[in-house]
Amino acid sequence: MSERSALRVRLDRLTREFAKFGAVGGVGLLVDLGVFNLVRHFTDLPVVRASIVATVVAIAFNYVGFRYFTYRDRDKSGRAREVTLFFVFSAIGLVIQNGVLFVATYGFHWDSPLQSNFFKFFGIGVATLFRFWSYRTWVFRALPEPEPVAAAAVEAAESFLEKTPKQAVRPQPDRVG
Repeated sequence: MSERSALRVRLDRLTREFAKFGAVGGVGLLVDLGVFNLVRHFTDLPVVRASIVATVVAIAFNYVGFRYFTYRDRDKSGRAREVTLFFVFSAIGLVIQNGVLFVATYGFHWDSPLQSNFFKFFGIGVATLFRFWSYRTWVFRALPEPEPVAAAAVEAAESFLEKTPKQAVRPQPDRVG
């Protein structure tokens, strides 16, 4: 495989991974903003506390989506390690996300419902960049690539089977006679 086609394959994989991450994250965003606005509307919790509650609910939802959709093909051998790292990096993302909201609300007194939703959304965006990098690098690790010799052998076998007439591959019955 040429360097150019190898690069294309890697970019295609990254694009698919980012799209799946975005799909789960998009639904998680709706969960986060929905819970945030429900908590704000039906409770007396301050804005940042309501945001933290919503973020925790979204983190739980996102773990399921990432493990069973986005990164279902990744290493599953160290589940306790994976869950621990996921929640550690999610907690850092929670601090980033809600730190933006905290600064806007208490530093600049931008605390109308529209401003709170804007800065909540903006904080989610900033934290998402961190989460994408940390999850793919540390939490949902890629399985090692097959060794070039093994991959070449599989490719050669597949090529042979595609080119060989189907009758030549079928076992012939024993003839007694």
